[in-house]
Amino acid sequence: MNWTALKSQEQIEALRKESETQPVLIFKHSTQCAISGAVLNRLERNWRQDEMTSIKTYYLDLISYRNISNGVADFFKVEHQSPQVMVIRKGNPIYVKSHYDISFDAIKENIFPKN
Repeated sequence: MNWTALKSQEQIEALRKESETQPVLIFKHSTQCAISGAVLNRLERNWRQDEMTSIKTYYLDLISYRNISNGVADFFKVEHQSPQVMVIRKGNPIYVKSHYDISFDAIKENIFPKN
């Protein structure tokens, strides 16, 4: 995966603007949590870049940047979880899952729903 590190409050507004033209994924990761590490590893192993070329992915180390994590939760009005994945489209979260509910297939289905 091609992660962009999420390290500043300014990036939150910037990625919201980005989400107007392409979906944006935020993965909130606790580097001190075994579950978070396992979920991140599973997501990266299953990620198919060729199927997800139109999504921008952000990685948030919430231990180092807890204030940014809180800012994301406040800005998008979602309850903080860890690990947590959020997909933002047109400025709003369209998919928010945590722990073992995070999966590549579910993310893909929510970004590219089958009609």
